[in-house]
Amino acid sequence: MGMLQDFKSFAVKGNVVDLAVAVIVGGAFGKIVDSLVQDIVMPVVGKIFGGLDFSNYYIGLNHQDPQLTLAEAKKAGAVFAYGNFLTISLNFMILAFIIFQMVRMLSKLKREEPVAPPAPEVTSEEVMLLREIRDALKK
Repeated sequence: MGMLQDFKSFAVKGNVVDLAVAVIVGGAFGKIVDSLVQDIVMPVVGKIFGGLDFSNYYIGLNHQDPQLTLAEAKKAGAVFAYGNFLTISLNFMILAFIIFQMVRMLSKLKREEPVAPPAPEVTSEEVMLLREIRDALKK
């Protein structure tokens, strides 16, 4: 029973729940970025570099015909699919940049505004009178 209670207290802590929510939202966000890269960015990049789809770039390791699609080449043997790697790397770079921007924005929001210096203390009338007496004696 002791271990079950320890696990229960651990699982209901705010940090664990926050982590679970972050993982779920991160997974969904990853799918959005994956779609952005595959459906929007990579077709434009492929068009710039001759109209080819990067995901089909490969080097056949089993003497496959270079004209085959990646799926057909994989059926014929091992391939070095560097185009898919480039696509996934670009996906990661975009995701990392977006996460960096989000963290940067949150850190700016969390920064505390500088505390204004405290107002000077109001001097009492007795102190003012004593100063006037001191200044009069000096003259």
